[in-house]
Amino acid sequence: MKSKLIQYAFVLLALTMGCACTDLDETLYSSVATKNFYNTKSDIERAVARPFEHAFATIKERQVLQELTADQLITPTRDGWWDDGGRWRRYHYHTWNAEDGTDILYLWNGQYQGIGQCNYVIEDLESLDPAKFGLTESDFNDYKAQCRTLRAMFYLTLLDAFRNCPLVVSFNDKTENTDYQVAPKELFTFIENELKDCVNKLARKESLGTQALVQGKWTQAGAAALLVRLYLNAEVYIGEERYDDCARLCQNILDGVYGPYEVSDRWDAAFDWDNNTCDEVIFGYPASSGYSYWHYSGDVYWYAVPSQARFYLKDSKCKAGEHNVKYAASPSYDVDGTLYNYKLGMPIQNFRKYPGDERMKLYRNLGNSKREGMFLFGYLEYVDDNGKTARVRAPERSYDLYIRDAVGNFQGMAPDTWPQGQTSNLMNGDHNSGWHFVKYPMYTDADAHQLESDYTEIRLPEIIYSLAECKLRSGDASGAGKLLNSVRKRNYPSENLNEVLYLPDGRAKLDMEEMLAEWGREYFAEGRRRTDLIRFGKFSTSSWWDKTPDADHHTDIFPLMRNVLNANPALKQNPGYND
Repeated sequence: MKSKLIQYAFVLLALTMGCACTDLDETLYSSVATKNFYNTKSDIERAVARPFEHAFATIKERQVLQELTADQLITPTRDGWWDDGGRWRRYHYHTWNAEDGTDILYLWNGQYQGIGQCNYVIEDLESLDPAKFGLTESDFNDYKAQCRTLRAMFYLTLLDAFRNCPLVVSFNDKTENTDYQVAPKELFTFIENELKDCVNKLARKESLGTQALVQGKWTQAGAAALLVRLYLNAEVYIGEERYDDCARLCQNILDGVYGPYEVSDRWDAAFDWDNNTCDEVIFGYPASSGYSYWHYSGDVYWYAVPSQARFYLKDSKCKAGEHNVKYAASPSYDVDGTLYNYKLGMPIQNFRKYPGDERMKLYRNLGNSKREGMFLFGYLEYVDDNGKTARVRAPERSYDLYIRDAVGNFQGMAPDTWPQGQTSNLMNGDHNSGWHFVKYPMYTDADAHQLESDYTEIRLPEIIYSLAECKLRSGDASGAGKLLNSVRKRNYPSENLNEVLYLPDGRAKLDMEEMLAEWGREYFAEGRRRTDLIRFGKFSTSSWWDKTPDADHHTDIFPLMRNVLNANPALKQNPGYND
């Protein structure tokens, strides 16, 4: 069941904006006069839902900037594909600038569009009489808290990416806004105060098994989880440690102060077709094949498998269209078969560290909306229309794919053959290069639940891992290990737990390096890796595959793009970038 509030957003889009959600220069629907726009209860609900749908659509650029700038995902060239004028290389090498960061521009514009939409709805609700729409003052207060929380998340994204940003809090009264950038501390404080206030105004999830009733809506736990993100990264954002505040809030969430949640016994439950009923999910965007599914269609997860994967997945008729090979895992092996010794990156080797991991299985559709495994590797064999066994092939080429945990020109080489005399880098890949992944299921055309997974923005393990990190930073490795084990145990067979669990439950040792590695396993390809690397002091100072340390730390935040600066002379370029 999808949230009614969010479903209305699609009606609004169809009636007033078409497909404008992907156009970052769109005219806001607020151009419709308020007195003419709001006539029924449904009009109110559609207006409140609009910025949520917009927020869902903005996950595309966030995925690029959080993952391709970090150590775990790559976009290599493949037989001439996917260079795009060096667009993806600039993210990998941290050589972006104010002229050529398309996704950086999209991120900035997208967040401020969402903020404007939230401001408009909040102020409209303050001027309307809820009784005229069959609603109560309590309903309106909840709607306003929903939009304020979403606005705070937009600002949190801006703080994380740019640090120095204008503060825009009103649609109608421009004197309340700044055209200049406020200090990070002021923006941090605004976000903190908004979320602390909204926690007390939002509804509380009342019992386990009721997630479907609140899916797509901010609850007390959702707002508290955003505060956890803010406090966990406070030292980076404003130079002040807030780990104690972060730990306290995490513990309150785990204790059920803001509603009951629990970790699922399956790693994939929070991503599956019925994840709107999963009590691990704290906040998610409703999605459906009949509405929108930006995490599939918006070159996010749909573009993380071979371009001909439809033959293996049996989804050639899917509404999301053709697959593509934008994202792959950064390699563990050099082109000659030698294992790298990087401390970062090498995500597949990072998973291999602990034997028996369920996620390491080859992804397969099992039928009846069931799947196993998270990765695509090796030969991808399927039964063709003639009943014969075939293999997925490279597009526009004549070789069968044998997907390797390496980047190079392998073409049709046998699995045990490695080329000599090649250099492994982003410019020298083919369609065999790098394991692919399936985080959200890609069910067959015959499956009734194809494209039905909601997009999970916040899930309970984030709170557990955040608390574990806080404990580890304070010297409590045992307490941190127990917390992480409460999630990790679901990934391994029971006979392996003594080997794979952290002390004191098992024999594995936990330190800060391992904590970062475990963040990478649990949250692989979930759009947060850059932020984690920065918090651990690794983003601009460390090496991973085909990436050397940056000259300084200015790349920890992004530049303001040239057309943004030209449009507002009051804005100043971030340090380290040309004005």
